[in-house]
Amino acid sequence: MEKSLPLEPATGAESVLLGLKRNGIDYLFANAGTDFPPIIEALAQLPAGAVPEPVTIPHETATVAMAHGYYLVTGKPQAVMVHVNVGLANAAMGVINAMSDNIPVVVMSGRTPITEIGRPGGRMSPIQYGQEMYDQTSLVRDATKFSYELRYPEQGEPLVSRAVALAMSEPRAPVYLSLPREPLTEQIADSARQPISSRPAATPARPDPETVETIARWVAEAEKPIVLCQRGDTDGRLGAALSRFAGRHGVAVAEPFLVRNVLASSDPALAGYDPKAAMDGADLILVVDSGVPWIEKPHGPGEGVRVVHIGEDPHFRRMPVRGYRTDIALASDPAAAIEALDRALGELSQKAGARVAEVAQRAAARLEKMRATAEAGNGEPMSPAWLSHCVGQIMDERAVAFSEIGLMPGFMNLAGPNRLFSNPHSGGLGWALPAALGAQLADRERLVIAAMGDGSYIFANPLACHQIAEALNLPVLIIIKNNAMWNAVRRSVVDGYPGGAAAKANRMPLTSLEPLPDFVQVAKASRAHAERVERGADLPAALERALHVIRTERRQALLDVRVAASDMF
Repeated sequence: MEKSLPLEPATGAESVLLGLKRNGIDYLFANAGTDFPPIIEALAQLPAGAVPEPVTIPHETATVAMAHGYYLVTGKPQAVMVHVNVGLANAAMGVINAMSDNIPVVVMSGRTPITEIGRPGGRMSPIQYGQEMYDQTSLVRDATKFSYELRYPEQGEPLVSRAVALAMSEPRAPVYLSLPREPLTEQIADSARQPISSRPAATPARPDPETVETIARWVAEAEKPIVLCQRGDTDGRLGAALSRFAGRHGVAVAEPFLVRNVLASSDPALAGYDPKAAMDGADLILVVDSGVPWIEKPHGPGEGVRVVHIGEDPHFRRMPVRGYRTDIALASDPAAAIEALDRALGELSQKAGARVAEVAQRAAARLEKMRATAEAGNGEPMSPAWLSHCVGQIMDERAVAFSEIGLMPGFMNLAGPNRLFSNPHSGGLGWALPAALGAQLADRERLVIAAMGDGSYIFANPLACHQIAEALNLPVLIIIKNNAMWNAVRRSVVDGYPGGAAAKANRMPLTSLEPLPDFVQVAKASRAHAERVERGADLPAALERALHVIRTERRQALLDVRVAASDMF
């Protein structure tokens, strides 16, 4: 049987779309505009299996966040396309989040036609004059790893292949392609066709053996070594490696300011999520793939403490200011580095046995304290700890939660790595709900939870997100932690001016969100199951009702949960 030849693209738009699919892109999350006609025509012209599945997304911030969430649960990059400069401006916050979290999304936007007469795809409407910029790419250049503008139609597939390879090479990051309408529309001349060639991602860095030996010796000498790790890979390799390493050598693992949880909640090596408590008394700190392992002023390590940074980019080049003490910076795939360190230690450490028992004892005591604290918050209104505990109780082995200042990991029951994804440190709000939608699209049978503060829910463009959930049949569970304010702003003011006038005011300026919209009615406008929960005692039953709707009716469900304001979270 003859092997079928790959499709030959006729236009620049066809070349881009075929290139995306050939490079493993399954979905094109799109918010269309007048720059899209050649893309839409190509989607209609080409076989459905040869191009990414187009998904209409009614707001640009959701396009990037959905690709972000899809990647977190699959490890596969996806593509986004938005409308010229205005669409790209809306998408820019999502691109900033993706860069902060090293997410390899292919971001594309149309570009206003360059020509006025004489070329197919040229200008046809007034907005194509008003939307023209001198440098449209500047909107996202600082938050992408690679950016370029399509010049000729035959460049589509080669540019896409290069962009995907760069996005997937470590450290991973979003990439951007600007797509003017003329080259998208233009026919590809036979003489200009280029052969199709794959461009794989670069292989990950491997640890330097001599450096590993030095670090192993330091671990063996230490009385109280600690690992700080705030995220792992999408396959969970780092979590598994850290669990084995910590269990053998008595090294506690803390996850301060976590972005993607690394260890199961029950792991005897887990030292919690507070950098100050974890670092107390430590004489060796291994910082693993953590851009912000601690805040220097309140948490910085004492004199004489050795500090090692391990990661694909241990100095985090994308951060202009990052002054953490560094005795060794090991550039390596984090999981490979921990595995190599485990082998190098062997039986070297004479203190490992005593450390293993001590680390496990501290972990058990911490879990008991967290349980008691959570149960004490079962009131009216309930505490964030009780909310987190109850959500953790409904999560099975495969469930995942996307949290935007919504859940506290220390009070949850997380079955393994990559069960809790917190908002990137870039702080582009409105991320959790559309990211959860992307994860649910990747696996419709998995329980996917989006938990966020009331302010973050408003930022998420909830009407757009509920429409997406209904249109795509995504039965996500949405939990709003409702304290009627921007509590993070309030806490920041109290921390900065603890005895100030704002802290003493009955109503702090610029923090209240009252009067709040009726979030239940917002969700019901898209036929979601929705209810309000005022008392902690009522939350478990409300969660069970929501799960029943998700499992039996395959509908999205929203709980508007009244929670007390907290000075800790």
